[in-house]
Amino acid sequence: MLAASLYIIVCSARNRLRVRLRRLREPRYLIGAIVGVAYLYFSFFARFRATRTGSARRAAGRTAPSILTLSTVRETAPPLMAIGLLAVTAAGWLVPFDSGLLDFSQAEIQFLFPAPVSRRQLLLHRMMRSQLGLLFGGLIFGIALPSASGYIRVRFSIAMWLLLGTGKVYFTGISLARARLRSRDAQARRVAWLPLAALAVALGIVGTTVSRAWMAQPGGSLQAVFVHVAAAASSGISGVVLWPFIAVVKPIFAEWPGPYLKAVAGSAAVLVACVAWVLKSSDAFQDAASEVAERTSNNAAVQTVTYRTRANGWTLAATGRPETVFAWKAAMQTLRLVDQRSLARIGAVLAGLIVAAAASLGRGNGLASMVAAFAVIGTAFSILMAPQILRADLRQDLQHLELLKTWPVKSSAVVRGELMWPGALITAIAWILLAVALLLSGALFARVGLGWRMAAGAAVAIVAPALVFAQLTIHNGVALMFPAWVPLGNQRPRGLDAMGQRIIMLGGTWLLLVIMVLPAALAGAIVWIALGWFFGPVMLIPAASVCAVIVAIEVLLVTEALGPAYERLDLTAVERAE
Repeated sequence: MLAASLYIIVCSARNRLRVRLRRLREPRYLIGAIVGVAYLYFSFFARFRATRTGSARRAAGRTAPSILTLSTVRETAPPLMAIGLLAVTAAGWLVPFDSGLLDFSQAEIQFLFPAPVSRRQLLLHRMMRSQLGLLFGGLIFGIALPSASGYIRVRFSIAMWLLLGTGKVYFTGISLARARLRSRDAQARRVAWLPLAALAVALGIVGTTVSRAWMAQPGGSLQAVFVHVAAAASSGISGVVLWPFIAVVKPIFAEWPGPYLKAVAGSAAVLVACVAWVLKSSDAFQDAASEVAERTSNNAAVQTVTYRTRANGWTLAATGRPETVFAWKAAMQTLRLVDQRSLARIGAVLAGLIVAAAASLGRGNGLASMVAAFAVIGTAFSILMAPQILRADLRQDLQHLELLKTWPVKSSAVVRGELMWPGALITAIAWILLAVALLLSGALFARVGLGWRMAAGAAVAIVAPALVFAQLTIHNGVALMFPAWVPLGNQRPRGLDAMGQRIIMLGGTWLLLVIMVLPAALAGAIVWIALGWFFGPVMLIPAASVCAVIVAIEVLLVTEALGPAYERLDLTAVERAE
């Protein structure tokens, strides 16, 4: 079975590579691959070379990092990360998810399950097959490491590979243990309870130790508290309990060569122990694999179509603007797909956090500053990135172009109607986040006067819908003129070529946005320069209004111009999802 597994792995990787290389015959994939490779080079390798060259030039004037600081990090970080890993492993028993090792493809189910192969051999096959992805993940972590040294990145990649592999195998063991807990065999159920009981004891020991260490340093700095907690957690019985978790993360921080090799040996020993545990639980393989297959099929059904019929307060009128039809359709689709109870829970938590942050103003602004910073970042993200992420427009409905073409609606009205609901939804989210940022702005921008903060917030609120609808117009225009370049619906292509295409689309969108907004920005700047000296910050509002009106006129003109492109769009130009 070992030779067969290696044969399947090698052939699958070779065929996947052939398919990716064959796609490069098409210009869009070739250009995307070139851009993706260039992005990786200039983002990582060229930066590392520049860092190494700059370090050599400034070697005489730079001071070496403190040896005490490095040693403190090496001693403190592994226990703290081990505590986090312990919490993650505990959550793995509570949250029903799997590692993917038991998620067999249809071909594997068809050919391997009836074959004269034991369940342990099937598990070993899946573990071996997962190594390519884990190695690639470790390599990505190594490439992203901000270090000018190549061998340091190699060491880090190996450490991350061991960590990822151990986690994948361990969570597979959890899936098998869950299946054994439901077994009819009393002996199997008692054996399955052992790792869960051991984890509960470990949580109690480590939790008690960490709580005592934290309470023992009430007035110290955060760094001193972390050092004290790490020292307490890595000593005594708590250190014994945390040893497997510390061993897994220790290679990340160990020195070369002796300490690193010892740490790698310890991490590999933990991985081997997890593999042995999984293979020992192979008797529950069939039940666990069936459960994963059922969950996967249910998730696939949910992702395909799951509409919940609910009462709504928006009834479509018999007459009116045709754009309203598309906005109503998208709104009903969103409301029937989104779990409103989950949104209510999230909203309640966020509201409580905002109230607590607002109550902390004037006494200690730490929480208020943090929430305000997140609100500012969220506002900027909603305005600049959400139009690319939310695809409830032509980028989704072009999959049903043959139906849209039959509607007796003006083509420009179709384009505008597709923009209305996503634009309104993104704008509402941006306004909510902006209101939170303004409420807590005194903690984050204490040196800026209240008048300036309110005027700037109002200006952003006025400009936000213009920027959102301008981006949506650009995205939908590109989808109409170059449908092959735009992933439609839930398509998420992978690879360097797909990443390069996304980079090209993002850069082109922002470039067109700058060109589109530049005349409006100049007009708003003229209003501000002419009247701002006399009336103060309040003139930001009329300046923003002028800017928004000009962008709105441009959006209207562009949507009218996109009408002929929609009329000329052929059904065969839209690439269907496989």
